[in-house]
Amino acid sequence: MAVTIETPDWKNGARGRKFVASFSGGKDSTLALHHAMRDGEAIGLIVMLEEEGRRSRSHRISEEILLAQADAVGLPVFAAASGWEDYEKAFVRLLEDAKRSGAEVLVTGDLDMPAQGCWHDRVTRSAGLGLGMPLWRRDHPETVRELIDLGYIAVVVTVNLAMGMREDDLGRTMTHEYVEELLARGIDPCGESGEFHTMVVDGPIFKHAVTVRRREAFREGEYAFLPYELVKAGRGP
Repeated sequence: MAVTIETPDWKNGARGRKFVASFSGGKDSTLALHHAMRDGEAIGLIVMLEEEGRRSRSHRISEEILLAQADAVGLPVFAAASGWEDYEKAFVRLLEDAKRSGAEVLVTGDLDMPAQGCWHDRVTRSAGLGLGMPLWRRDHPETVRELIDLGYIAVVVTVNLAMGMREDDLGRTMTHEYVEELLARGIDPCGESGEFHTMVVDGPIFKHAVTVRRREAFREGEYAFLPYELVKAGRGP
């Protein structure tokens, strides 16, 4: 007899619920937050930092810019610094803190998580929370195009040089033309496999833009990074 496995309704997990969103400062977590805020009530953002607590993992966005992004969105931050070996424990502690503050659901910007054996599903269950993934199983180019059409400004800050990305991709803004260029180069414009990461500095859920200044790019092995520093928040000159 065949066993039927029910597909979770993660795309609508935040509907009518209070939620905390996992936030990297990049395009996917921002777009997921955008959708979740239309369906539910955001109570804060979860931000995971490197051991030193100065920048986010993978994206390498400074803590100062991440806090400025959160301020622009109008949400408090639940933050922790950790290495990979204790990442899960630190993340679960933040989920528990968010639950005590009223969160019922964790929202993430993942597109391709498996229906069974999903890490986020496991850790949210352990903290007594539900899971919402508004972008789950969406078409990748369509997802990026929606972000652009909504008016979000996302800049490439990290590239994996072993996956078709180049140093001159750093600092590029996500536009329809750039999406087509990435597709022509055989690169997923969502960067879902880690091809690249972005930083969002403005968009519909931002009360004001986050003004940043680029610094000098650098390489570490097969990765290249473009650091930015915060100038000021606001739309003034």
